[in-house]
Amino acid sequence: MKSKKLVILGSTGSIGKSTLEVIQAHPGRFDVVALAAHSNVDLLIKQYEIFKPEHLCLVNENKEQQLREQLKDKKVNILIGEKELLQLVKLDDVDIVVNAIVGASGLKASLETVSKGKVLALANKESLVCGGALFPPLVKKYGAKILPIDSEHSAIWQVLTCGKENEIKRLIITASGGPFRNLPFEKFSTIDVNQALHHPTWSMGPKITIDSATMVNKGLEIIEASVLFSIPTEKIKVVIHPQSIVHSMVEFIDSSIIAQLSRPDMKLPITYALFWPARVLSDFGELKFEQYTELTFEPPDIKKFRALKIAYEVAEQSGTAPAIFNAANEVAVQGFLDSAINFLKITDIIEDTLGKIKVVSQPNLDDILDADKQARNWAKKLLKG
Repeated sequence: MKSKKLVILGSTGSIGKSTLEVIQAHPGRFDVVALAAHSNVDLLIKQYEIFKPEHLCLVNENKEQQLREQLKDKKVNILIGEKELLQLVKLDDVDIVVNAIVGASGLKASLETVSKGKVLALANKESLVCGGALFPPLVKKYGAKILPIDSEHSAIWQVLTCGKENEIKRLIITASGGPFRNLPFEKFSTIDVNQALHHPTWSMGPKITIDSATMVNKGLEIIEASVLFSIPTEKIKVVIHPQSIVHSMVEFIDSSIIAQLSRPDMKLPITYALFWPARVLSDFGELKFEQYTELTFEPPDIKKFRALKIAYEVAEQSGTAPAIFNAANEVAVQGFLDSAINFLKITDIIEDTLGKIKVVSQPNLDDILDADKQARNWAKKLLKG
């Protein structure tokens, strides 16, 4: 069987590293053509030594000299910066682009991938959150495919094979509830960075871990699911499932609810996307029921996780509102990680920014990028008080 040629954007992050583990578990099935990272030069070089890609890209221009110096004797094409990153998805001999970039910076790479008619294995939820309506016409025009890597969206994607589009009653996205599910709201103002980074079931990067603690991540997933599966937001529900075994569910019009279950392991949805439309032998996420005495579900506490309510409103408003929501959150999360604001201020900044920046109802890419820029500038002002 011919090996699939891959580009991995964000190879040194948690999803990127898991993707490379999947590739190693299936020797001969994939050929890594290019790897891209933001600034982790040491790990990028280690990955190069193992996978020998033809191209490497480092987004952080300040570390260019370090990368070139350490690879001066190697035959590898080195690209630097966000603009040159886009060259990787234009390579003619690439079958799949894995977009595991964190944040809105992944939007252009996703749009470029789809415009080239390639398969986009998408972990960068911000692409669909911010880009929204830009993607469906491009997918149709160029024959591209978007395959979700997020565990929740992969679960929905898999379950939807059990029914027809007109048989869907609603999508049910599960959430762990993060580290503060049982913490009284009165104590939220005392939450520090170390507490927020201690996720009970998943091991992820700092930004998405904080998003899980505020439940902004579920808000982003609601918006993404609406775009990805062409489902109105009123048909998307979030439920708290602390064990993180049921990754999402679909309820059909006959009241049947079908779910996808596994242990929390991102390598399972990655494997499904990379080998789609086939399934392959794998023990990633293998579930032994005797190890779990109960699976529980409960509604989210909107008072504690106000960002979830805001996300539903943003999804309904659409236009550039999701881009504003996302940009304000990215700035606020970084401010919290830098100890510039307290935990509750993250949601305050999101709400304040949404009230400040004008929403364009039918945006083009320039409108989205402008909304993103305005939102970031305003959120940064709020960080400074």
